[in-house]
Amino acid sequence: MKATGFLSEMDRYLFGHGTHYEIYKKLGSHSVKIGKKSGIYFAVWAPNAKAVSLVGNFNNWDISKHRMTPIPECGIFEIFTNDIEIGEIYKYAIRTADDRIIYKADPYANFSECRPGTASVVTDLSKIKWTDKKWLEKRSQKDSLEAPVAIYEVHPGSWKKHRDEHGSWYFTYRELASELTEYVKEMGYTHIELMGIPEHPLDASWGYQVTGYYAPTSRYGTPEDFAYMVNYLHNNGIGVILNWVPGHFPKDAHGLAGFDGKPVYEYADPAKGENSKWGTKVFDFGRNQVCNFLIANALFWVEQFHIDGLHMDSGSSFADSNQQAAEFFKHLNSMMHKRNPGVLMITGDSASRSDVTAVVENGGLGFDFKWNTKGVNDFLEYMKYDPYFRQFNHSSMISCVTDTDQNHIILPVSHDDVAHQKGSMYQKMPGDKKSRIANLKVAYTYLMGQPGKKLLFMGQDFAQDSEWDEERQLDWYLQYDPQHRQLHLLVHDLLSIYKKYSCMHTDSRPHSGFEWINSTDNKRSIFSFVRTAPKSGSNLLFVLNFTPVAYPEYAVGVPKKCKYTLILDESRGLISKPESADILTPVKEICDGKSYRLAYALPAYGIAVFKY
Repeated sequence: MKATGFLSEMDRYLFGHGTHYEIYKKLGSHSVKIGKKSGIYFAVWAPNAKAVSLVGNFNNWDISKHRMTPIPECGIFEIFTNDIEIGEIYKYAIRTADDRIIYKADPYANFSECRPGTASVVTDLSKIKWTDKKWLEKRSQKDSLEAPVAIYEVHPGSWKKHRDEHGSWYFTYRELASELTEYVKEMGYTHIELMGIPEHPLDASWGYQVTGYYAPTSRYGTPEDFAYMVNYLHNNGIGVILNWVPGHFPKDAHGLAGFDGKPVYEYADPAKGENSKWGTKVFDFGRNQVCNFLIANALFWVEQFHIDGLHMDSGSSFADSNQQAAEFFKHLNSMMHKRNPGVLMITGDSASRSDVTAVVENGGLGFDFKWNTKGVNDFLEYMKYDPYFRQFNHSSMISCVTDTDQNHIILPVSHDDVAHQKGSMYQKMPGDKKSRIANLKVAYTYLMGQPGKKLLFMGQDFAQDSEWDEERQLDWYLQYDPQHRQLHLLVHDLLSIYKKYSCMHTDSRPHSGFEWINSTDNKRSIFSFVRTAPKSGSNLLFVLNFTPVAYPEYAVGVPKKCKYTLILDESRGLISKPESADILTPVKEICDGKSYRLAYALPAYGIAVFKY
């Protein structure tokens, strides 16, 4: 059969060079008109295949009925047909070089069967309606380094579930839209980060083993439903970040592994093409078409589904050991920022690179932020100690700052910290219930006061008392427990302060506006520091006590003589109407290397945030 011409010579040239940034509009399945005929066009890249057929219920999975035409010299097979409807399921039947027939889902499909089904579904994204133009315009003009970024990380399948006597089932995208928006707005988060949106077969993988990179998972609804949720969040002032997995993919028979009988998307060399930790395949970053698949995919989520940011788990760490991966990330980040200003590109921690968030033009990888997981891990280890023993591990707390190096960071208390027998944040804290809640209050205040943007995994803001399990919904009843409610309200107040004061969220350079007052008071396990406004506005002084010992008159050095007004403490939370006792004036006396001394009654597990 003759080629349709839908995939032009220029399309093929750009794809071969890895620079067709909208290749998803040509590969996959599309409702189009060719000549005078309307129908569905299918195209798949299978460079080692002898032949490819389109199969599904429409032809009783008969490989002889819809044979695809090879397009010379590019490894792409295509077919245009008018006897297949939107909503039909399909796969590609690929005849391998050794004459086996293997059945593969469409790598560029926009919709998939709900598991355990593995077929692709013909769909049409052109029907999606958007009303978030103002949001997108505002996003393109925003400097993320100067703006507050407080992220609520969510696994949609276990955030909330419907339950009755017959079992439990997921909230849909449309149900999540209203429920999530109400919660996130009430708490004061600026963004949500969604786990497990690209299609994946195994619930327990949390979406980290993707088989459908271009398809929002059908667990919660259709692509139109997913777009509705994003649109709804945007119209309520909430940004949407996706977990995105460019490092590896699973070996499921219908997926990308050995796609046409030979390595196509993965490195052919098993030493490079296997991720032994996860039992998965590694993308071949040396192959233009593979890089094109991934870069176009990142752009697809942003440009077709209006996503505001992508988080790549351990992306920069992978770039440490793979120069081809490093070049891939530079290409990806430079194109994303060029085409979509304001979109956040975020990577996991990499202790050995100081150039992760440096711009590509200066030799950096070009990410906007990296997670400072090492700093948070050190912090969490400190918090697990009995308060008496914290004095011997005092220095580990300082790494939240020192590990920032030259990079712009996010301080994440993520799903990784509360799964795999690590316990919830509540379980990590020492002591009885009252002590655990008190520890969490001072812990969260410390993290919120440190430099960097913020991320908190669902359930940790009201002290979920059990470890996260993707099969169960959160323990929402704890919101009504008075002590858990106190913590919940404090997190709300901390988010309010974080967004209100520019000294808290401006990160124009690493360590912006941060200075230790006293980071060496290990005997009492007390930390004090200031956050200073970049230009104008209020500054904040933090004094935090990590033990159950009260100090009737704790002295702290302050930089100047002025009024210091207490705006947050451990018992009242945000203090909207300070009393006279909350407004202090320092005396001129050297303290902590500063010219003035401020004395304050610091309670057990005391929190004191002063505005000056």
